[in-house]
Amino acid sequence: MTYRIGTIGCGNMGTQWARQLVAEPRWELARICEVDAKRREAAAALAPGAEIGDDAEAVLNDPSLDAVGLFTLADDRPDHIRKALAAGKHVISEKPIAPDPDAEEALLAEIEASDRLVAVNLFNRNAWYHHEIRAFIEKGEIGNLGIVRVCHMTPGRLPDGSHEPEGPVFRDCGMHYVDVARWYARSEYARWHAQGVRMWSETEPWWVTSHGQFENGVVFEITVGFVYGQNAKDWTNRGYLEAIGTRGIARYEHDFKDVRVQMHGVGETVRKTGPYGGKKLDVMIDLFTRSLDAGRDLGLPTARDSVVASRISQQMHVDAKAGRPPCIGDDEELRYVMENKPKW
Repeated sequence: MTYRIGTIGCGNMGTQWARQLVAEPRWELARICEVDAKRREAAAALAPGAEIGDDAEAVLNDPSLDAVGLFTLADDRPDHIRKALAAGKHVISEKPIAPDPDAEEALLAEIEASDRLVAVNLFNRNAWYHHEIRAFIEKGEIGNLGIVRVCHMTPGRLPDGSHEPEGPVFRDCGMHYVDVARWYARSEYARWHAQGVRMWSETEPWWVTSHGQFENGVVFEITVGFVYGQNAKDWTNRGYLEAIGTRGIARYEHDFKDVRVQMHGVGETVRKTGPYGGKKLDVMIDLFTRSLDAGRDLGLPTARDSVVASRISQQMHVDAKAGRPPCIGDDEELRYVMENKPKW
């Protein structure tokens, strides 16, 4: 069976989704909505079989579509999700699903009252390395999980690049890592302490670390920042996860190209290197397809997962900001960074 989908938004992520959908034999990308004329031209070249337009209502109201993909900014998503569900369509959405946690909570109640599948792109849940590490833990190789440490630091968006309404860095990006720690712990957040730094005299903390405890006692540490050598001659990144148990450990690190997994258990030691795989859209589309075939969710990242991660990450950011984070650097430093910022 082939499924038909229409997408709304063809910016960075919308283009990645369109490219992947065109390559999928089980999917027909029938419509693309994009308000920007140049992006519509690019969309037409990318998906010559799709109907290209600038009217979101035409996508949402098309009775021939089985699903819609929502790849605009967060302030548009609540209205689009509601209309898609009312029209009986399944939904794939980027995160967060609304511009603020209160709006997300209200929308979540409507989503969970529907019989339609609504999947949100929490890409870590589609990553081969996370699945292998979690399977290793589930076999008992590290004993009882006690500590989860997650780090994601890159040179990246600068202070003028924070695209509201996606929220501050620790919500927009950090919610992925708040989600993955919760996924490993299999529990809800109980308490935490968050610390931020205002680098270059900018008003929002562009680096936040939070440590605390889940309800089941698992301890966590999450660090996310886009202040990792912005003006260095050669850029570098730091991304890793460590799962520390009573008897062993499992970890990975990546450089956005390769992932290096090391798992030291009581019965075996596993070392493996494989591709990072970007946003893993192919994996998510495959799981979404199989879930549609089965008529039930087979393990997709859900709206609830997204809403919990968004709410917790936003509160951690707020707490870090309320803690009067120190300012490292001054206005002159900020001007230097902005004047020498990289070209994207």
